[in-house]
Amino acid sequence: MIVFNSVYRTFDPDDSGLKDISFTIDPGELVMITGHSGSGKTTIMRLLTKEYTPNKGEISFDEQNLSKIKKSKLHEHRRKIGVVFQDYRLIPEMNVWENIALPLAITGKKDTEIAERVTDLLNLIQLPEKAHLFPSQLSGGEAQRISIARALANAPRVIFADEPTGNLDQDTSQSIAHLLKQINELGTTLIFATHDPKVLSIFSDKRHINLKNGTVEFDTGEKKPNSAKKDSKNEDKDTDKKASEKEGSTNKKSANITKSSSKESSVKSETTTGTSEPESKDTSEKDTKEEKSEKPAKKSGGLLSRWFGSKESKTATEKTNADGNDLDIEMRLVETDSKTEDTKNDDKTSVTMKDEKTSKKINTANKSDIDAEKSSNDTSKHKSSKSKK
Repeated sequence: MIVFNSVYRTFDPDDSGLKDISFTIDPGELVMITGHSGSGKTTIMRLLTKEYTPNKGEISFDEQNLSKIKKSKLHEHRRKIGVVFQDYRLIPEMNVWENIALPLAITGKKDTEIAERVTDLLNLIQLPEKAHLFPSQLSGGEAQRISIARALANAPRVIFADEPTGNLDQDTSQSIAHLLKQINELGTTLIFATHDPKVLSIFSDKRHINLKNGTVEFDTGEKKPNSAKKDSKNEDKDTDKKASEKEGSTNKKSANITKSSSKESSVKSETTTGTSEPESKDTSEKDTKEEKSEKPAKKSGGLLSRWFGSKESKTATEKTNADGNDLDIEMRLVETDSKTEDTKNDDKTSVTMKDEKTSKKINTANKSDIDAEKSSNDTSKHKSSKSKK
């Protein structure tokens, strides 16, 4: 499943990091990785999630070379690996439920699936009563359990626990170790990086890889990458041979069965000619009922609508009240708005009417003034003509 083949990842200026690391991890395996701080435990995790790229060597996951994964497909690879950090990495503005549901919402899961998955995970970590608390209200052990549940949200194939008990007391760290062991027993591959000797005692029967100065000091379950591939190929050949032999025997049996069934069908067809039509009607009615039942349910406002929902969806959820009081208030507001608009329109029309009346008065006054000027001019002209005579 996971293969590191002569991997180098060094860092300047002291040339620290991993040097010639090789190991393979099978599906469902539990592997403990130990070593002092700076020995390369976290570097292995970042190489596996492709945060780092090796200077030399190859890393494969599910028989796919990580160096050939495109950037557009990198998120699909990272969803297969859940990481549990030493410092929890919970989002402080979100409560416990929302922190666990966040990866599921990002991948576009339905609300019903998110609700079922989050409740199952809360029951798994035995913290269903803490669903609505925030990270600041949790103890260290509780916060680490929530981070484990979040890492499991998208059902990854691998969990990489990077010093998950580093900030916890002895009793809490042992409970976290037992929880991770339980998760591995359910079928998830677990890589547990730690330097806690009491945690190691819990996994004393499991595979142990110890790192020293960036190299593998010892590996209790050492498997060479090339030999593992050859063994798997031989096993595949053996299974193919067995499958082909079984297919040959089943083909012979099926040929005999078809002969006998053809005879029986010919006899039944003669006796059951009149009963075919009602059966077809019943089947058609069943099909229509099934089609009606298979209609998709309506989507709700979203479990994380207050973080990811649009403004319209937020207002819609706020408006829906059991008593309908909010809707009544909203209708009243709409009515008052319409009334104010009508009064505004009436005021505008009255103003325009007044303006028209005043303009008519001004026009009549102007006409009277013009007529007076004309009459005065006519009288002056008449007087001047008489004086000349």
